[in-house]
Amino acid sequence: MKLASLDEFREILRAEGRYSTPPDGRAPKPLKPGILTTLRYNAAVFNVFPRCAVAEARGKLTTDRWAHVCWSAVKTAERFGGTFTCEGWRNAEEAVAKSPVVYVANHMSTLETVILPPILLTYGPFNVVVKASLMHMPFLGSAAIHMGLIPLTRTNPRKDLVTLLERGSECISKGSSMLIFPQGTRQETFSAAKYSSIGAKLAERCGVPLVPIALQTDLEKKGTGLFKDFGKVDLSRPLRFSCGPAIPADKANGGAKAAHAKSFEWIAGKLREWSLPVEDAPRSSAQI
Repeated sequence: MKLASLDEFREILRAEGRYSTPPDGRAPKPLKPGILTTLRYNAAVFNVFPRCAVAEARGKLTTDRWAHVCWSAVKTAERFGGTFTCEGWRNAEEAVAKSPVVYVANHMSTLETVILPPILLTYGPFNVVVKASLMHMPFLGSAAIHMGLIPLTRTNPRKDLVTLLERGSECISKGSSMLIFPQGTRQETFSAAKYSSIGAKLAERCGVPLVPIALQTDLEKKGTGLFKDFGKVDLSRPLRFSCGPAIPADKANGGAKAAHAKSFEWIAGKLREWSLPVEDAPRSSAQI
């Protein structure tokens, strides 16, 4: 079994716009679901955070180091028999070649916040919105700031919108793309009612396109209590990351409202293709 290095993965992604775990690049069979598998996998993934914190404390944390540390989550999944697939990433390459973009993705588990950095950094710098509580963790908070993570409270939507528009505009003006999870919190069902237009508003304000990402990371279920970020693991479920085409967010193309609707439709269509739950409920007028 030969696990792909991050450099090998990126070479394939740049050449083909896609990647799929080869048969000889993972264990022959996924580990059986159970307490032992859950503990082993979550321990390996959780290790990403202290490794970044230690590197920050030693003054050795860089975006490249961040990407390589996060890549270990993919290698762990493959080593335990899981499969990892990326598709459509020429869309990101073509879009970012013209200008920074605003990536918007559905949010299923902690895994996407670990696995997306190695993918997105392949195409250039980016900043990501995270929950503010992350900043209170020793060393990890300073590591997050160093890596350009933008904290939002998720308790005050109006304040969060102002913060994102101000900080996001600043990042984009400096040539960095933005990654936003418009659902705010992890949701197994991709619902229109909980899919905020905050990413589309930022894209319109900055005059850059919206790039939708559909992902499936439900091999790790949501936990409970202190372990809500690390739940039951089933490695027979695939890890999938699909990138859609850039969506104009300027007023000539309908502005943020049209871009937001198109991004939801694209992500929803891909999730349906993967037989994942989607809810096309009308959006609440109170949603951002």
